[in-house]
Amino acid sequence: MWLVVGLGNPGPRYERTPHNIGFRVVDRLAERHRIGGFRDKHGGQLATGTIRDTRVLLLKPMQYMNLSGHAVQRAAAFHKVPAERIVVVHDEIDFPFGRVRVKSGGGHGGHNGLRSILEQLGEDGFQRVRCGVGRPDRDHGPRVRDFLLSDFPADVEPEVDALTDRAADAVEAVVTDGVRNAMNRFNAM
Repeated sequence: MWLVVGLGNPGPRYERTPHNIGFRVVDRLAERHRIGGFRDKHGGQLATGTIRDTRVLLLKPMQYMNLSGHAVQRAAAFHKVPAERIVVVHDEIDFPFGRVRVKSGGGHGGHNGLRSILEQLGEDGFQRVRCGVGRPDRDHGPRVRDFLLSDFPADVEPEVDALTDRAADAVEAVVTDGVRNAMNRFNAM
């Protein structure tokens, strides 16, 4: 079994923001694979299903980003999912908008959701699907926090949908083909 975690912030205020791309990817996976019945459990919304005959748990932590590790740790412990079988989908401001990369292990790179997960799991062996959302212009753009918590502009929604699809493809590759094969496929693009 795999635990697929989409990072985001709860509530309609944040639905269309770059920081919630993880929630959007988990929702896309649920839609693609007809995984329904999200229920409140472990401090998040959890659904169980399969991706190409592989059992998965889809989790959207329902605490704010900097506390999301609590739900991840509780779900992983309850379902006995080891860190190496956890996939965390998150926004990545250090990548250009639209780029998707797969990574195994590592630090938090300043991402509060990853920091919380690392603190709660006590290890860094989980997999990541990193979704490039770009970075605001340092001199003329909004602060990073404001950028991440503001809606994507309406005119880029088609590109956001394409990013969501590519990230969902990457998650599918990790859980069905293995992380190394997924890295070879997605990190070369």
